[in-house]
Amino acid sequence: MKWHAVCGMPYLVIKLIIMKKRTKIEIIILVIFIICWIISWIPVTETITLDIDKVDGDGFRIVLISDLHSGYYGNNQKDLIKMVDDANPDIVLLAGDIFDDDLKKTNAEIATRELANKYDCYYVTGNHEYWSGEVPQIKEYLRGLGITVLEGDCSHINVNGIDIDICGIDDPTRLADSTWKAQLDKAYSETNPDSVKILVSHRPERVSVYEQYDFDLIVSGHAHAGQVVIPFINRGLYAPNQGIFAKYINGAYTLSNGSTLVVSRGLARESTPLPRFFNNPEIVVIDIM
Repeated sequence: MKWHAVCGMPYLVIKLIIMKKRTKIEIIILVIFIICWIISWIPVTETITLDIDKVDGDGFRIVLISDLHSGYYGNNQKDLIKMVDDANPDIVLLAGDIFDDDLKKTNAEIATRELANKYDCYYVTGNHEYWSGEVPQIKEYLRGLGITVLEGDCSHINVNGIDIDICGIDDPTRLADSTWKAQLDKAYSETNPDSVKILVSHRPERVSVYEQYDFDLIVSGHAHAGQVVIPFINRGLYAPNQGIFAKYINGAYTLSNGSTLVVSRGLARESTPLPRFFNNPEIVVIDIM
């Protein structure tokens, strides 16, 4: 494993740390950098509340987990599991890149096993899982845990008297666009008009496609919030497939057709080549009311 995968600190900062002579400005920059990096290492829980007309009564609660990248969150992933336990969700949605293509699978295996023992979990693939070359093995492992693997289909459940259709599609990394779109068409065709319709898709940037369907909620990750969140405007410095000043990086977005897109900043820490700034790793709690 490369050094940047361990600490996420670029070479310039390491050089500043070991230099024998440093100017006052360099020291100030170094201190600010380290403080921001340390703060941005701390995982948080973000809560979003959505009002959907189809929902009566107490509603239901989702925890969205994305882009764990086989990251370490304490012995037996206890820190991550506690965050989820504290949220007490009805459903856990795993929106891809739970496993990494570089780091060992152990942490992801532990996390998914612990979650599956407690919660109703639904998973879709991410690009790094395809890059690992082990998608069939990953899907087989998750199915063995009782996690529902979605790949162009839809699960129908009832929570607190509310009918919910949870659809999911594979990441398009190894799929032709036509195949990916066919998965989406098939999944949507299995939904019911009166159900709360949820789509789990790793990619947030394909908004123009999602707007062609009548999903109430779309959840995703992938962008890592642009790695550096630009304060006050909620834009990412750079996100894959969105470029600089990426838009769909963090929180809830209302699409032109009325659907809500929720994008998680993800949980990756060790695997990122650059540190996160103003961008704490997170789980997202979505209360549907």
